[in-house]
Amino acid sequence: MTTSTALRIGMAMWSHHHWQDSVYGGYAATTERLARYAQVFNSVEGNTSFYATPLQTVAADWAAAVPASFRFTFKLPQTITHQLQLRHCRDELRAFFDAMAPLMPLTGMWQIQLPAAFGPAALPQLQAFLPWLPQGLTLGVEVRHPAFFAKGQAETQLNRWLVSEGVNRIIMDSRPVFAADADNPVIREAQRKKPRVPVHAIATAQQPVVRFIGQLDLDNSERLFTPWLAKLSQWLDEGRTPYLFVHTPDNIAAPQLAARLWQSLSDYRLNHGLSPLRALTLPHTERPQLHLFN
Repeated sequence: MTTSTALRIGMAMWSHHHWQDSVYGGYAATTERLARYAQVFNSVEGNTSFYATPLQTVAADWAAAVPASFRFTFKLPQTITHQLQLRHCRDELRAFFDAMAPLMPLTGMWQIQLPAAFGPAALPQLQAFLPWLPQGLTLGVEVRHPAFFAKGQAETQLNRWLVSEGVNRIIMDSRPVFAADADNPVIREAQRKKPRVPVHAIATAQQPVVRFIGQLDLDNSERLFTPWLAKLSQWLDEGRTPYLFVHTPDNIAAPQLAARLWQSLSDYRLNHGLSPLRALTLPHTERPQLHLFN
């Protein structure tokens, strides 16, 4: 198994009971799912740490389940980002990183997801918070306050600071799910839960992150992904390492959508005289049976 291509791709999770065939290649016990997942995808959006910090023994099990080339991303706990809003949280930070110590070498990015109420007036809190983190981490920040999307002074100040600190701005593309007809409860629930923010495809550091929220209709989702083909390809050719995390409203078909988007990007690069991506396919899929890793 060799090192993956520069683009990292994954889901919002590695364990889903509907993925027994699409990802795991047949029945896999819960304890086996991460290892099976990591044979196909080379990253994962670790939302679990946002809700609860795992025990260090659990973190060690996760680290042991994946190859050295795999990269987790983990969100800082919501107690730090949402409840304490980055203030008076040094003890909580220390406890979190102590628990996550076995995963440090395998974590490609630590994500700071901020609530919609965290606006321009709170930016100094984020600036003061950064030095409290362990040195040498790759960081991503996701903001949701409207002022940070208004292309005004607040957004300019945020982006300039992120660039100066080498911090990635996480991009949420929820346009596809909001473009879907709300004609079933799965879509309605997704539209209720997902943030609806503008998409500003800017790379403030070397590992830009795109969270793409597709529809139940995979053909339409693939079509709506088309604008990202040129941007992701541009970032790759600039020497960046983009992360692409693929969601669908219930995530049942997210792996199939990820495989299709990866293939579309590879085809786009080939058609433009650029190096294609190494193939990604699932154990049971309509496309040729190749793996991300050789």
